[in-house]
Amino acid sequence: MSIKTICIYGAGALGGTIAAKLASGADNGIDVSVVARGAHLDAIRSNGLRLHEADAETPLNVQLTATDDAKTLPPQDLIITGLKGHQLAPAAEGIAGLLKQGTRVVMILNGIPWWYFHRDARGGRAELQFDELDSGGRLWRLIGPERVIGCVAYQGAEVIRPGEIQLSHKGRFVLGEPSGEMSVDLAAIAAALTDAGLSITTTPEIRNEIWSKLMGNAAFNPISALTRAVMTDIMADPALMDMVSKVMKEVRDVGDALGAHFSMTVEQRLEQSRHIGGVRTSMLQDLIGGKALEITPLVGMVVALGRLTAVPTPVSETILALVKQLDRENQRGR
Repeated sequence: MSIKTICIYGAGALGGTIAAKLASGADNGIDVSVVARGAHLDAIRSNGLRLHEADAETPLNVQLTATDDAKTLPPQDLIITGLKGHQLAPAAEGIAGLLKQGTRVVMILNGIPWWYFHRDARGGRAELQFDELDSGGRLWRLIGPERVIGCVAYQGAEVIRPGEIQLSHKGRFVLGEPSGEMSVDLAAIAAALTDAGLSITTTPEIRNEIWSKLMGNAAFNPISALTRAVMTDIMADPALMDMVSKVMKEVRDVGDALGAHFSMTVEQRLEQSRHIGGVRTSMLQDLIGGKALEITPLVGMVVALGRLTAVPTPVSETILALVKQLDRENQRGR
């Protein structure tokens, strides 16, 4: 796979981080562009994209092609989406317009992705689709799961002001084919991102990574939004910690029923979370910013897949009802 053009579709906290790192490699021969919108787009166009990396003395500042209309860009060798799950379907047509023969699409997503069951050899559910994740099969039809490279991000990042991103630590990204193949495309994409200074690993078991991260996301994201608490505050409250533990166990039980393998116990995952620090989860950031919350991939699918596998998820069901109402009130307030 030859990678000469890369479009970051959705250059928010994570997408913008990758765009800035790629564009900083002036001698890599890659033309980097971003699709963004609003004040963030205006700032990138006027002043470039600025990235404050953890422990770096000075920010990284890059100039790159930025637009809110994907039709103005040529077909790409690689597309990396930084959109959340509920933002993907409205962008499907724009992403599809950037495709050509051989284009691959790296999708950085939290929770259960729309392509999850594509070429899934476990459990006899290959190619199962969920309308909650992909209404009318729009993504499946216009982009195609066969183009997708899954990506799980372990990177705390926040847009602190338009055109400017702050990283809380040096994170890492895990890439994998839905089929489990260690393909030449996967290797080429990992190499390009590694050369840009990102910490990249590849895996034949991307679904295991999805479930491992979901243990934390399904608990901390909605609880932080409901309470407006940062991670350290949640970890310091025994009642909230008990709720987090129960959600993690439900996620693990559902994942187990679908054939996932977890590298950590619930207790080990909780202990790991104690070292994250006083960060705001992505859902809390969206709540404060008046944006729609990423509910279905993180919480809704735990409940839906629990029903599919006959695994009880009572705590997740309660949190789902509460956070849905929170989202409705937040959008009404905006």
